[in-house]
Amino acid sequence: MDLKQIGKKLRSVATEIAHPKSAVPQKVESGRIEIERNGEVAYLEYSLSGNVLELIHTEVPKNLRGMGLGSSLAETALKWAREKNLKVDVVCPAVQAYIGKHPEYADLVMH
Repeated sequence: MDLKQIGKKLRSVATEIAHPKSAVPQKVESGRIEIERNGEVAYLEYSLSGNVLELIHTEVPKNLRGMGLGSSLAETALKWAREKNLKVDVVCPAVQAYIGKHPEYADLVMH
C-alpha cells in the first residue's frame, strides 16, 4: 500500500469518527492526519514502515485547544491501526496520554 492509498483510507476512517466535543477529522495527507477548524490546522504526524505505524507528534494551535481535537486525531490513528492490524510505536506524549485514558488501545502498542 503506497502513501496515496494510505491517505485515501485514512480520509475514509477519519470521516467515520464522530467525536462529541470536536470536529471530525476532515483531511488526511501523507504523513499527517489533519483537522481544520476556524482557518487553523491541528495535526498528528505519522510514518508507516511495514506493519508499524509510528505516531510522532501532535500539534493543536492554542485557539483550538480544549475542543478534543488531539483526542480525535489519536483516536483516528489508533482505529486505523487496529483495522489494518498494525502495531503502533508511540513517540508522541499526547497519544501516550490518550492511550493511558483509553486502555482498549494498549494492545496495539509495541513493547
